[in-house]
Amino acid sequence: MANIRIKEDAGVDNLYWVNLDGKNLPATRNLTPGISYYQERLIHKGKIEVRLWDPYRSKLAAVLMKGYRELPIMSGSKVLYLGASTGTTVSHVSDLVDKTGLVFAVEVAPRVARELVMNLVAKRKNIVPIIADARYPHLYGAVFKPIDLIYADIAQADQTEIALINSDMFLDNGGYLFLVIKARSIHPLKPISTIIEEEVIKVRNRGFDIIHVFDMMPFDRDHGFIIARKIR
Repeated sequence: MANIRIKEDAGVDNLYWVNLDGKNLPATRNLTPGISYYQERLIHKGKIEVRLWDPYRSKLAAVLMKGYRELPIMSGSKVLYLGASTGTTVSHVSDLVDKTGLVFAVEVAPRVARELVMNLVAKRKNIVPIIADARYPHLYGAVFKPIDLIYADIAQADQTEIALINSDMFLDNGGYLFLVIKARSIHPLKPISTIIEEEVIKVRNRGFDIIHVFDMMPFDRDHGFIIARKIR
C-alpha cells in the first residue's frame, strides 16, 4: 500500500500537497465529494477529500510543481477562464474559489462546451459556461466585473492579443493574467524561448508587471506560462 501524507498549503485556500511514496503532488479540496472528473485519484484525510492535480494534464498544476507558490486564487475569487475545453483545469480552479467564488468558463467549440456542461457544470454551481469566441468579450452576457484573474489557454496565433483584449475589458489594476503560451500555435519554427520573450514584451507593453515566466518542461513541450499583474 502506498505511503500517503496530506498537508494543507499554508498560503492558498483549498490547495493541498500530497506526499505519495516520497513525491509531493498538488491536490485541491473536492467541492463535490465522491466525484472525479478525469479519472483523477481521490484521497481522504478525515472529513476532507482532495483530488490529485495532474501536472501532465494541467499547466497550472505544472507551474505549481515547478515551484510557484503565490497563487492568487482563493475562496471567493472571480476567474475568467479562456479556452476552458472539457474542464480539467477549470475543475481545480472551481475547487480553489469554493462555493463563494465564480469561474466564467469560455469555450468556442460547441461539442467541447457541451461536454464541459454535461460533465462538470451540471455538478458545480460556481462555474458559468460561456459558449463564445474569446476574441469578442463584449458578447459575454454573463460576466461581470471586477474579475480577479484571467486564465488564458487558447491555441491561436493571436492568443496573447485575445488575452489582452479580455484584460482591457475585465481586469482592474491589481488583477492577474495567467497566460499559457502555445508556441507552435504562434509560429511553427521560431525557437520557443524567442516566442516566449516576444509575448512577454507584448504583455508588459500593455500595462502589466511580469511576475514569473516559466517553460513547461518536463510536463509539456513547446509551451510557456506568463504570470503578470495589471498595473495601469
